[in-house]
Amino acid sequence: MQYQIHQPDPHAKGRIGLLTTSHAVIETPTFMPVGSLGPVKGLEPKDLHALGFGLILNNAYHLYLRPGHKLVADMGGLHAFTGWSGAILTDSGGFQIFSLAKLCAITDEGVTFQSHIDGSTHVITPEKAIEIEEALGADIIMVLDQCVALPTTREAILEGVRRTRLWAERCQAARRRTDQALFGIVQGGLEADLRVASARELVALGFDGYAIGGLSVGESKADMYTMLDVTVPELPETKPRYLMGVGLPEDLVEGVARGVDLFDCVVPSRHGRTGSLFTSAGRVVIKQARYANDDRPIDPDCGCPVCGQYSRAYLHHLFMVKEMLGARLNTIHNLWYFSDLMSRIREAVKEKRFSSFREAFYRNYDRQGELAGLTNGELGTRTGMA
Repeated sequence: MQYQIHQPDPHAKGRIGLLTTSHAVIETPTFMPVGSLGPVKGLEPKDLHALGFGLILNNAYHLYLRPGHKLVADMGGLHAFTGWSGAILTDSGGFQIFSLAKLCAITDEGVTFQSHIDGSTHVITPEKAIEIEEALGADIIMVLDQCVALPTTREAILEGVRRTRLWAERCQAARRRTDQALFGIVQGGLEADLRVASARELVALGFDGYAIGGLSVGESKADMYTMLDVTVPELPETKPRYLMGVGLPEDLVEGVARGVDLFDCVVPSRHGRTGSLFTSAGRVVIKQARYANDDRPIDPDCGCPVCGQYSRAYLHHLFMVKEMLGARLNTIHNLWYFSDLMSRIREAVKEKRFSSFREAFYRNYDRQGELAGLTNGELGTRTGMA
């Protein structure tokens, strides 16, 4: 993996770059659609390419349980198995182990857990996590980390930071493949000093990139952005910075404003399947009766193939009768919105007008619900609109 950074505005933290792997060259900042079990639900690889994506996320936990990392390796790795020719990032499965496992016991050695599928018992150590990810064959892989549920005590967060560093060292030592980039993961909950300490410890170990984990787990927007404010400056300018599992539109804007390069989230696909559609003026909840006779597209300003062909009334009908085409079309529209948003962000950074772009985004975007957690005063402070 190679990463080239270009920061056209020395007075802004937002930056653009080129992330090069053996499968793709990706302009950053960028958003990664999530295909937990391989595919992004309902879409083929050609759909994702047409939507402008060159990098997706697959989940090591889910693929380890089904169909198994050894089977994927026997099939030639994830690229051959799924038919996706672009780049792939696999997370280590640490978050899913802690959030999905029926029972979970954590020690310095690793994690013993019961599968959320059949209750079978498994043990994942840092060495096992690297074995799984190397077998899957992604371009970018993640260390095993301990994601601490919030709220919790400072002592529990401190223990998670210590164990995350220990596991990161062991993941680094366990590496065998030289054609995959390995990222460290910063933890520290909502404790600013522990975030800084975690970042410095991982930077000292020398990873190919750095992720910020343990956010978007129920904390307020203000708290999440504060943690980014203290963490991102500790990460190397020359390495990619990845904010894990965060992906509402305003989070992408605010993450870029703080120097983040990579994002992933299930939001566009999951919201699409549940009938929540993103537009330049907020969200359209397509199941609402008001759309039953609405002949307009989802978003008149959207250039996606769904808005170019189908009405809100038709999409409302598909959702209400539980037609699978509805979920597919909704997902395509949402991913187009996210791809287009990132493209416009990159152009704004290139042209040194990101600050005005950010202000215009909030003027247009419906703040009700989406921006819960920030008061109007905090919004004004963070967007320059006070």
